[in-house]
Amino acid sequence: MTLPLNPDMAATAAPPVMAAMRWLEGATFSAENPLINVSQAAPALPPPEPLRKAMAKMVLTDPGAHLYGPDLGLPELRAQVAARSAAIYGGDVDAAQVAITSGCNQAFAAAIATLARAGDEVILPSPWYFNHQMLLRMNGLTPVPLPTDARLLPDPEQAAALVTDRTRALVLVTPNTPGGVEYPADLLRAFFDLARSHGIALIVDETYRDFHASSGAPHDLFTDPDWPETLIHLYSFSKAYRLTGHRVGAMIASPAQLSQVEKYIDCTTICPNQLGQRAALWGMRNLDQWLAGERDEILARRAAMTNAVNALDGWRLRGCGAYFAYVDYPHDLPSGDFAQALLREAAVLALPGSMFTPDGDLSGARALRIAFANIDRTDISNLCERLRNLRL
Repeated sequence: MTLPLNPDMAATAAPPVMAAMRWLEGATFSAENPLINVSQAAPALPPPEPLRKAMAKMVLTDPGAHLYGPDLGLPELRAQVAARSAAIYGGDVDAAQVAITSGCNQAFAAAIATLARAGDEVILPSPWYFNHQMLLRMNGLTPVPLPTDARLLPDPEQAAALVTDRTRALVLVTPNTPGGVEYPADLLRAFFDLARSHGIALIVDETYRDFHASSGAPHDLFTDPDWPETLIHLYSFSKAYRLTGHRVGAMIASPAQLSQVEKYIDCTTICPNQLGQRAALWGMRNLDQWLAGERDEILARRAAMTNAVNALDGWRLRGCGAYFAYVDYPHDLPSGDFAQALLREAAVLALPGSMFTPDGDLSGARALRIAFANIDRTDISNLCERLRNLRL
């Protein structure tokens, strides 16, 4: 006899990165052709040494780093996030409109829990961030795919046609995962206006904001005095300060919305990670120059990836930015089979486009996502040389 299983959970696909990592079981690679792993879009290095030293001191001297804290996060960090957001975007953001969460994935989960219940719909541009689709699916919600164009940009008019009386939110990720594209400010404004006109939430996930190619504000949504009636903004400290294992994210929303988020956090993690929150606060106060250098390096890798892929015969770069390149390849194999063949024949681990698209969606059938967060410009050159020499 087996235990009962939630059918919505059972119907949700396995985590794609974990599935791809299992392809490595039993695989061997030569010294001349070592593995190039471009499957995961998270820093593989620990936080910078000054931050690690500060964290070590916190562990030894700050008792609060080991205790429960407020459900919505450390007050000092909430205030810092509010001030930084107002400085970046303009407009007014108050600490009471900020919640700290256990990573940006929890911020998304909390937002959805406050907005929708089983049977409701949420619009996601496709290709989508697979954890967003998975979270909706396992909770009995319907992810409604919004096709994107050749540049991986969604169309507000197409989105409007998808809105029904069950639609509760529309989700945008910029800079985008998996595509890397940065949504123009006027496009974000158009989606904001669309969401407001239909009385639904616009969730904007800017996990990779710190690696945006533009030095100005990515959008002006916070300058609208009524932004809390429509906008829910998500952010992550994992990428900025390499705090992936400490799970620290943020949500900006109305205090009324956050009063509901508080219930969700209290019943899941009780509070965000205390050491991680203190580390994020220290980073915001002390690591701006270091983070600017990280951004410069990622932008240099973006340029190298763009140039290298564009030089490959038959390959097409559909999007590139933040940590990602999304490419079409010139081979006949479906993307799931192609990704595994690429690992066998060229020692490259990348994720197939089919992991980011609905079943049967041809836009992911001949595509790969390449995450270059953990490979330098020399590795990028070596990667594209293997792609050029690939024979299947």
